Amino acid sequence: MYGKLKGELETKLAQIRSEGLYKNERVIATPQGAFIKASSGAAGGGKEVLNFCANNYLGLANDGRIRAAAVKALGEWGYGMASVRFICGTQSPHKLLEKAISDFLGTEDTILFSSCFDANGGVFEPLLDEDCAIITDSLNHASIIDGIRLCKATRWIYKHGDMRDVEETDPDTGKPAKGLERCLKEAASKRLVMIATDGVFSMDGDIVKLKEICDLAEKYGALVMVDDSHATGFMGRTGRGTHEHCGVMGRVDIITTTFGKALGGASGGCVSGRKEIVEYLRQKARPYLFSNTVPPAIVGGTLECLKMLTESTALRDKLEENTRRFREGMTKAGFDIRPGVHPICPVMLYDEKIAIRMADALLEEGIYVIGFTFPVVPRGKARIRVQISAGHGAEEVDKAIAAFTKVGKELGVIK
Repeated sequence: MYGKLKGELETKLAQIRSEGLYKNERVIATPQGAFIKASSGAAGGGKEVLNFCANNYLGLANDGRIRAAAVKALGEWGYGMASVRFICGTQSPHKLLEKAISDFLGTEDTILFSSCFDANGGVFEPLLDEDCAIITDSLNHASIIDGIRLCKATRWIYKHGDMRDVEETDPDTGKPAKGLERCLKEAASKRLVMIATDGVFSMDGDIVKLKEICDLAEKYGALVMVDDSHATGFMGRTGRGTHEHCGVMGRVDIITTTFGKALGGASGGCVSGRKEIVEYLRQKARPYLFSNTVPPAIVGGTLECLKMLTESTALRDKLEENTRRFREGMTKAGFDIRPGVHPICPVMLYDEKIAIRMADALLEEGIYVIGFTFPVVPRGKARIRVQISAGHGAEEVDKAIAAFTKVGKELGVIK
């Protein structure tokens, strides 16, 4: 039976390779950090390189305090729970973490999930029925898209970042596109309306227009849901996220986020927000009801991470300075980078094969980055997505700029 499928898959894989879209998984031979040992076949050879493509924004993935807290929790509470929360999978540290997240984000309550992907997969279906509406940004993360597909609400998609009451042809796609306010007007007859958006859009590093969204939501009586995975811990004056950065704390109804990026980089996620919403999700959210509890070691490490971020903003301040330094240096060198202030800094190359070649050449120069191609980004929008970390020093940031400049000239990307 497998023979027919085997042949089809071989043909499809060959096509992916011929188009320059095949994703080779480089092997890291060290803990995650600003410096790692990595290889990709002959390239790299396991030598030490600078890592500029991890979600390790605050440099905490191998932090000593967090590791010690995780080991302590492992010793006290065990390796795993072998259960879902409502049966026998809730320990006191799980409740402590939910309280700590709520305090940090400034929300009423929090519910843990095994990942933010699962959090987004569980948040829409229980809350939105056939008589409801979901309005979503066209560039939202795949987990939001998949979560929305699971609910029965009527879906509206608005052009990325467009807040207007308009419908016009999108120059990028050639298809009709609507602004958010137009979608809200069209959905006004629905019993419940929810606006769903990323807080930071992971491919471009641009920040949601959250104040404008909250203003429109209040005008039309809609709920607001934000996935803040690429913001929690470092965006805003004290690192609370985009709701702090945009000055709308208390106005967002639902925040989903991950512990797998700035908050230690392991795994786990949550939904945080209005207490009645969280209470209802405990009863109805399928990924919560049918998935094992977040392991005790991750709970202990995440608790310690939140404690560190509450004590000081030094890491988020350093990340902000490193980001400014890299963005200014790359712009001066002549690269086409997406403007902004976020540590996600896309270096636009547009050609899929050039993106892969440049990433491989940079590895030889001691800089670990990855070329992003279709279907991760649209065709013709290939790039290298650089991600800055507080774990980098100024000299490492400058080394990355110099390596990009050298390789960029060799490949004709810059003059």
